[in-house]
Amino acid sequence: MKQSLQEVSNTGSQLSRLALSHGKRTRLWRLLYGYGPRNGSLLVLPLDQGLEHGPTDFFPHPPAVDPSYQFELAAAGGFSAIALGIGLAEKYMAEYCGRVPLILKLNGKTNIASDAEATSPLFASVEDAVRLGADAVGYTMYVGSPRQHDEIRQFEKVRQDCERYGMPLVMWAYPRGSAVNARGGTNTLYAQDYAARVALEMGADIVKLHEPNDSVANVPAPYDKLQEDAAARCERVVRSAGRTMVLFSGGEKNDDDAAVLRKVEFYMRSGANGVMFGRNMWLRPFNQAVALVRSVHDIMAKYPR
Repeated sequence: MKQSLQEVSNTGSQLSRLALSHGKRTRLWRLLYGYGPRNGSLLVLPLDQGLEHGPTDFFPHPPAVDPSYQFELAAAGGFSAIALGIGLAEKYMAEYCGRVPLILKLNGKTNIASDAEATSPLFASVEDAVRLGADAVGYTMYVGSPRQHDEIRQFEKVRQDCERYGMPLVMWAYPRGSAVNARGGTNTLYAQDYAARVALEMGADIVKLHEPNDSVANVPAPYDKLQEDAAARCERVVRSAGRTMVLFSGGEKNDDDAAVLRKVEFYMRSGANGVMFGRNMWLRPFNQAVALVRSVHDIMAKYPR
């Protein structure tokens, strides 16, 4: 579809206010305007659950255990990118190169050990991402974990490599650990708001967050006195992220397509740049999933960034 002169001049406007190298600017432009909704919003399909949760996540829809299923869905549905680890990228990406942008996850863990001292070690590098033609890398930061000193030092090297190679950096900012649990839990407004700010302060270009809940039990002041509705809570964490772009997670699978679409609309109204929905997409029959993604596109078309 031919764009008007005004539309062309506005394309990439959110990138113009960011201090970015040419490499980062080029790769972010492809993600925001070259693929997916193509209007500055992001629709990302994650496939790191096999590592993070184990094969049980695929039991409700057995075809999804084959990563080719998600790659084909990403291509047919018109996602902005697929996000996954190096093993899946090396073994399944070849036939989708140039068709599906890649966000290479650099670190991760299993859910077998306790999260009391959660840490997510590196198993890939920014150099691997360059070699594989990725348009961004993903890094999981366990905000508030007793092991956060290791996480932060490890992140420093990743961030420096991203600057050197012109690679955008997406932070999965996940509050975790015994201290977080003692202060109300992982999905409180306190925890998610803190995670959003950590991503900004530490130099992430994009941050993935979870929708904050309304629990105030055991959370520190002044969060324990806040009485905000869901919209105000989401808007707050988007503000705390500043110029770091926010993606909200889809969370557990919801079998109600209409409910999923309402959630997308809600996040976009809150000021988010997009969503990262995995199980809510690839745990559906293929044709149903593609139809759902197209409906998501229709919603995101109303929220250019």
